[in-house]
Amino acid sequence: MKINQLVDRVIITISSREDEKKGENLEQKYLRRILVSGIISLLLILVIVYTLPYTILSYSSLFEYSTIIALVIFLFILLVRYFAILVAAYLYLNEYTFSETNGYSPFISIIVPVFNEGKIIRKSILSLLKLDYQNYEIIVVNDGSTDDTKQVAESMVGFQDGLYGKVKISLINQPNLGKARALNSGIYYSKSDFVLCMDGDSQLSPESVRVAVRHFKNPKIGAVAGNVKVLNRKRFFTDLQALEYIEGLNMARSAQSYFKLVNIIPGPIGIFRRKAIEQAGYYSSDTYAEDADLTLKVLANGWKIYYEPKSISYTEAPVTLQQLLKQRYRWTRGILQSIRKHKKRMLNPTVNFGQTFILWMMSYEALIWPTMNIAANAFFIFAALFFGFSHLIFFWWAGLAILDLVTALYCVAVEKEEFRLIWYAIIYRMFFILIIDICKTMSTIEEFLGIRMTWGKLDRISSTRSDNIAVNTN
Repeated sequence: MKINQLVDRVIITISSREDEKKGENLEQKYLRRILVSGIISLLLILVIVYTLPYTILSYSSLFEYSTIIALVIFLFILLVRYFAILVAAYLYLNEYTFSETNGYSPFISIIVPVFNEGKIIRKSILSLLKLDYQNYEIIVVNDGSTDDTKQVAESMVGFQDGLYGKVKISLINQPNLGKARALNSGIYYSKSDFVLCMDGDSQLSPESVRVAVRHFKNPKIGAVAGNVKVLNRKRFFTDLQALEYIEGLNMARSAQSYFKLVNIIPGPIGIFRRKAIEQAGYYSSDTYAEDADLTLKVLANGWKIYYEPKSISYTEAPVTLQQLLKQRYRWTRGILQSIRKHKKRMLNPTVNFGQTFILWMMSYEALIWPTMNIAANAFFIFAALFFGFSHLIFFWWAGLAILDLVTALYCVAVEKEEFRLIWYAIIYRMFFILIIDICKTMSTIEEFLGIRMTWGKLDRISSTRSDNIAVNTN
């Protein structure tokens, strides 16, 4: 008994001494940092004091130097951002290319929320009947439509012919409660362990379910984000959006997927493990970006989220500039609402480092980057007009255009997309992205001012895949 007590005391004594040594080491480390930073600060002050008398301080020279410094800083941040995304996206692509394919095919419920989609709901359902998958059902949720959506959907209820047999189609009619509650109604009705949530105007590629669901063989995967592509192309703004989806959205999702931390599961196609949705508390109606909000809640519970580039959903994009700005206004405010809703996670990375990192990146993309882009463009245009820097601005624009062209070429090659979209990269950043960033900034101001907003709905033109797009998904 005495020996055991002696051993216990020895252990406690050793542990205490180690803690004291660690404390002493930390104190010495902090002291060294203070001394080094103090010496460096003193040297910088001496340099400034020594060179100040020889410095010619004029407004023109000061503006010249500030222009060059601003240009270098902006390009540095831009290049670091671009190449960080490109490297992570390449690593993901390399991992994806050699990933194992398996025959995992659990039963899946496809939830289709619709509101006044009478023009296209039949085509959307028919596209689901052509899925290259055997084990699934379709649940249509009519969210209080005032057109003929209910009648069209009712005509397709029952067992319809799919590629591998009969597919059950169910219809739920409810008052107009919003997309989030419509999705929840479909999930409540479903009894499957996996659900695919999509938009009523979307059309899925035949292999979309088969290639996405295989990732759930990994028990840590809570959701899989699909690949959204623009359906109604061959128009100026829709082609620019097609390039944006490929270069701006899908490349970023590829980079995030390398870490299995996709920040937004797109509304047109997202496959969820039912357990992950239940733990997250289902979709919420307190933001205008219910997909971003649910994604953050899934990440907060420790689930991983993967991106599947071959799980494609084709959706109609805004045709006019006014429609586009309305869409991006709602997206921006919804994302900001989601960030504010989860802001407590930003301050404590020890709880969930992945979600903290994603929230800071979303904040940067939503708040800082658009402001920097607008300020840089305005500053450089002002410098070109009033201080004769037009040649410098031209080379700056040309450098960005080349960077976007190379990136667009890479993304188009990876996704086997239409080559003609690459040439839009010449005006992509200086025109399209600048307009979008101005819209984001105005949306941000209105969000923080608390100005009320309402849902906007895109006018549908009943597009079909074969008429508008030819993409090789093999």
